[in-house]
Amino acid sequence: MTIQRIGRAIAYRTKRSVKKGFLRIKATSSFIHDLKEFKKQIPADTDFPMIKYYPLIFDKYTESGIFTTHYFQQDLLIAQRIFSNKPEKHVDIGSRVDGFVTHVASYREIEIIDIRPLDRKIVNVSFRQADLMKLPEGLLGYTDSISSLHVIEHFGLGRYGDPIDVNGHLKALDNILRILKSGGKFYFSVPVGVQGVYFNAHRLFSVSYLVDLLENNYRVDNFYLIDDKEILHLDLDFRSTEAASSFGCVFGCAIFELTKN
Repeated sequence: MTIQRIGRAIAYRTKRSVKKGFLRIKATSSFIHDLKEFKKQIPADTDFPMIKYYPLIFDKYTESGIFTTHYFQQDLLIAQRIFSNKPEKHVDIGSRVDGFVTHVASYREIEIIDIRPLDRKIVNVSFRQADLMKLPEGLLGYTDSISSLHVIEHFGLGRYGDPIDVNGHLKALDNILRILKSGGKFYFSVPVGVQGVYFNAHRLFSVSYLVDLLENNYRVDNFYLIDDKEILHLDLDFRSTEAASSFGCVFGCAIFELTKN
């Protein structure tokens, strides 16, 4: 294979990558070196002939595992909190199935509600398709434990097929309150920074706005924050001076563990 063909193969396999410049040159050179060495070692009667070049040239320069922004830490943290609190029933609204939901499903049953369909069967997971800007039938006072992680910021912006509604986040939160029993737990996260709408991706919230909104109906049991450097903070004061500026976050993640009044 010529250098040009290898370059084209790498360009095809990495066309969505944001890594450019020096790292691409370094990674391509390393790939070519490794390929030459591997081909030298292939015996004539090999059981594994070379079928295709499939360059994944950046993996050796990343950390062990891929930690998706905010989601990895929040999903693990809240799954652990639910395990500790042992609710009778847990319902989730729209959180990541391949993250948080599967964490919880590894040790207990979980029911999920999402506006998009879910056709496959998953052990310990039951599914209901619904738009939570309208309260689905039969869910008033339905559960003692509910979660919605990195979801409410999307409601009413049309990104996931939901109807356009400037107050979509407020309607969703109101319906979550109605689904949750008195004394029940609500695990909630949204992105924080300078408050506003990035249509049609998401809203950003200020920490102060969230605290004022939530304290009308809940006691804040725990507050956590993932900052712009992906550092999880477990002991920040949500009433502090720093909280008024959302702890300086451009795109952080505020996580609340709440108890309904």
